[in-house]
Amino acid sequence: MKRNILLVLVAAMLSRCTPATGEMDIFIKNGIVYDGIDSLPKLVSIGIKGDRIVYVGNQEKEDIPTRRTIDAQGLIVAPGFIDTHTHADVELGSPSESDNKPFLFQGITTVVVGNDGSSLFPISKYSKIYEDQGIGTNVIFLVGQGTIRERVMGKVDRKATPDEVLSMQDLVKQEMDAGAFGMSTGLFYAPGSYATTQEVISLAKVVSKNHGIYDTHLRDEGCYSIGLVAAVEEAVEIGEKANIPIHISHIKCLGREVWKRSDSIIKIVEEANKRGVEVTANQYPYEASATGLQAAVVPRWAESGGKDSLFIRYSDPNLKPRILEGTRQNIELRGGPEKLLIVNSEYEAYEGKTLGELSESMELNPNEAVFEILKKGYARVASFSIDPYDIENFMQQEWVVTGSDGNTGHPRKYGAFPRKYKKYVKGGTIKLSDFINRSTSKTAQILRIPDRGAIQVGNYADIIIFNPETFGDRADYQNPFQLSEGLEYSIINGKISVENGGYTEKLNGRILKKE
Repeated sequence: MKRNILLVLVAAMLSRCTPATGEMDIFIKNGIVYDGIDSLPKLVSIGIKGDRIVYVGNQEKEDIPTRRTIDAQGLIVAPGFIDTHTHADVELGSPSESDNKPFLFQGITTVVVGNDGSSLFPISKYSKIYEDQGIGTNVIFLVGQGTIRERVMGKVDRKATPDEVLSMQDLVKQEMDAGAFGMSTGLFYAPGSYATTQEVISLAKVVSKNHGIYDTHLRDEGCYSIGLVAAVEEAVEIGEKANIPIHISHIKCLGREVWKRSDSIIKIVEEANKRGVEVTANQYPYEASATGLQAAVVPRWAESGGKDSLFIRYSDPNLKPRILEGTRQNIELRGGPEKLLIVNSEYEAYEGKTLGELSESMELNPNEAVFEILKKGYARVASFSIDPYDIENFMQQEWVVTGSDGNTGHPRKYGAFPRKYKKYVKGGTIKLSDFINRSTSKTAQILRIPDRGAIQVGNYADIIIFNPETFGDRADYQNPFQLSEGLEYSIINGKISVENGGYTEKLNGRILKKE
């Protein structure tokens, strides 16, 4: 019933669409238009003036004056994709990478940064840096709970005092006032993992009062600590007690021990939604996750205080056996050393090799090899430990949207959205309209972004045009830095960023701030 009412309202809006007075800047005609809301495409033309959509109407109408006409014959026209989970923070602040091309060429026009509990601080400083130099896509900030905890307490593993909680609440409020759309947690990672549920609720209540959302990397996505089911239940509890919408980042069942548990997770989420707790999630379409090697396999207790403290404990003959045993268990939970591929390392010779291969060349057990690798610096690892059943099961839920979790070394940074189209839309797992709607308007709804995510008169003109035959990913685990293909046009805030498949060298993105 609600959907029928929505469609009637959309139809009524479109029926009232008339061209704005005067010449348009861009007129898109002859395309197959998916507006981000409907399940069926429309054969309509789109007019843009300034940074807004001012006309959606009769495709046969040819007498509208315009400065630029784009003939989208045979192409799909859609709202620009919104990526709920990226790690583009640092790159956006770099003059050489602020174009954000890895995301731009996926059809993404807005990225969220500050995920997994880790954010740039303070937001006001980095907003100014981004604005002064220009950015290639729109950006939304989240404030990271782990970042806030570290500023107040350091990396120590202990319960926060009441005064420390108050200090953290003040910093969260400061970042929300600076325009953050919500708070993220990385409860799997140190130091966020050291926080109790109640501590997180205390911070989430501040975000709730400021009408933000709670985005979470669950405390456990497998069997590493409290277990996947308990971690989802914890997220729901935070939502209920803080009265805040919950968004689960990169939802998955990580490790053989929890394969096929997606049915149980879906049931928990749907029951929560029936009770009035808003729970949604994002997902990347890959069978391998990726994170730091240390975060992936080193016991969290051993990290307390940071990397230096870890190696002090590792050199202690009384603690070393316990650390190695915990590391061994975590390696096995991720499928064994052959399932762990080094995708990025400060010591480049390690890249492209599995932990199994490196341990063999070092003539060490895999758990011991981990620490030899870490001595050389940071290393990032892809874990091939996600079952296709769970990927497809989550993907088909209406509350699951697309997110890349884009970070260096994993192909998802360059290919998540086009891969989902090429593999799962063309493969018949989900419909094209569902892919588009749950990469655009549904995501805007989750994040509370006004006037974006749908092709409607009055909305900002974030629009993409792609070739349905060629749109797809090129990045893989051997060559993860390959731009996606098939995107013909990207229009961001009414200006063209990609034209005829090529970058225009224009930085048309904006900082979107929570009002």
